Amino acid sequence: MTTKPQDRVLIFDTTLRDGEQSPGATMTHAEKLEIASLLDEMGVDIIEAGFPIASEGDFKAVSEIARQSQNAVICGLARAQLPDIDRCWEAVKHAKRPRIHTFIGTSPLHRAIPNLTMDEMADRIHETVSHARNLCDNVQWSPMDATRTEWDYLKRVVEIAIKAGATTINIPDTVGYTAPRESADLIRRLIEDVPGADEIVFATHCHNDLGMATANSLAAVEAGARQIECTINGLGERAGNTALEEVVMAMRVRNDIMPYETRIDSTKIMNISRRVAAVSGFAVQFNKAIVGKNAFAHESGIHQDGMLKNAETFEIMRPEDVGLAATNLVMGKHSGRAALRSKLEDLGYELGDNQLKDVFVRFKELADRKKEIYEEDLIALMRTATDPEEDRIALVSMHVVCGTEGPNQARMTLNVDGKEQSTEQTGDGPVDAAFNCVKALVPHEARLQLYQVHAVTEGTDAQATVSVRMEEEGRIVTGQSADTDTVVASTRAYIHALNRLLVRREKGGSDKREVSYKDVS
Repeated sequence: MTTKPQDRVLIFDTTLRDGEQSPGATMTHAEKLEIASLLDEMGVDIIEAGFPIASEGDFKAVSEIARQSQNAVICGLARAQLPDIDRCWEAVKHAKRPRIHTFIGTSPLHRAIPNLTMDEMADRIHETVSHARNLCDNVQWSPMDATRTEWDYLKRVVEIAIKAGATTINIPDTVGYTAPRESADLIRRLIEDVPGADEIVFATHCHNDLGMATANSLAAVEAGARQIECTINGLGERAGNTALEEVVMAMRVRNDIMPYETRIDSTKIMNISRRVAAVSGFAVQFNKAIVGKNAFAHESGIHQDGMLKNAETFEIMRPEDVGLAATNLVMGKHSGRAALRSKLEDLGYELGDNQLKDVFVRFKELADRKKEIYEEDLIALMRTATDPEEDRIALVSMHVVCGTEGPNQARMTLNVDGKEQSTEQTGDGPVDAAFNCVKALVPHEARLQLYQVHAVTEGTDAQATVSVRMEEEGRIVTGQSADTDTVVASTRAYIHALNRLLVRREKGGSDKREVSYKDVS
């Protein structure tokens, strides 16, 4: 019996660029390098590492990712302006396989922003794509808001970009407006009608505003697109982007009707999903497809009975296929250092001896307070690890008095730049009182944008994972911590974010975006 040949679909990950545009999802330099390395290891074909002209921080991150990449094409984004393209090339040229991705908004609404006529925009597209191709032999071009661009004009500018040297044409559904049938028809008509379309790769880039990003991307592939642009966990502005894990597993599980293959090692999906959630501060919803906490959980009696008799009754893929351990072994205070190292390695964490020593101390502290420690507890423990440069402020001690009568009180001692300082403050609740203590000892004008609490596991002794997002003068930072005491976890998460904010201040705002994506004039 012969097997039908599998068409190869390229996976273009833009977690570090489009994903980071989510308000509050800004990552540190070290975090960007770590995520890029994980993407490279899992088999992503193209990594869009950032928008080099946006800020000095973005430029440095893209440059270093380009240098460290082993397998993936490293791509940078550039507006349809020659300085943008030159800056992008300077950042990606160190990669083994560099790519320049340039774009301009082609719909009537987007053409109005730079106030260009159709002919003027067409000339600019030819000029900028030609310039990019003279620098790099791998050039991607995107007509932003393509799905709301007039058909005749879209066809015209795609032909211009191909003739100017673009090797990949990306068709973005920038505002998540299209539907699967439209997505497929658009790709199919471009391939059939545009001269030279058979010599380049068509890509699809879908947003999830109407909840159809994955369906739209797969429909485009069936119509002839051979590159999907996506992000880990579907991270992205507004409702997010196509989720990498969804399209990869959809093509794998339903390979009978979608005979396509990718280079993605799906067993690495859960690890990178957890890591992106941790560094971005965006928790994965419990019922999220593939990577949600409940994706492989079964509570219904009928479902549980079926699972016991045959797992395939209610599971279309195995947990191991996406990197979940077959069993969630419980650890406790009698577990040794070797067992902890082994378990962390199973979860995707490779630790040096000094790192393991620090984590083991915190593991023992947790084990003294919590009888059973599950995988989720260990992941939460790893998320609380801080960068040494972000340790300006540390919690020494805290005592909170709360109840239904009178204001809640908190007494706190912090170590600030090596000196211990104490204060006592009141608040509307114990967390508010604790945050007021921190602000009294470390004055700042940052605004608290987000405060989220999630139980890591079940039970009254469960750890609480707290995420905090703060903003000051355009700088957005996130902090996370976990503890069996919710107030302690909240305070440490707040301090974690504040430490990051102090680092940003000292860098002079190098991570702040200095230009607008829509500033295309």
